[in-house]
Amino acid sequence: MKIDIDSMSYDDLVELNHKIVERLKFLDSMHTHKEMMRFSPGDQVCFEPPGRDQQFGTLVKYNKKTVTVITDTGQKWNVPPHLLNKVKNVKQNKNGQENVIEFPKK
Repeated sequence: MKIDIDSMSYDDLVELNHKIVERLKFLDSMHTHKEMMRFSPGDQVCFEPPGRDQQFGTLVKYNKKTVTVITDTGQKWNVPPHLLNKVKNVKQNKNGQENVIEFPKK
């Protein structure tokens, strides 16, 4: 598909630009959504933030562009889904039970 932008008016170029930007935003959001659907809340995941050790935690929430992960140390992270990996082995405590993260009561 060829578009002759040399013959287009200023207003037509601005309109074309808006359409292109909207289409790119839509494609980005569809890609992010597809990446998010690889995971479900409750999944054990890991990720490696720049300059830090690998973090392990539980996915607790979907956001618009990220997912919320509560790490095994209790930290809350909003992570782009393409940076996550599923963890197959769940860490267990001394009694052989899965670790449970307790949230503070309001």
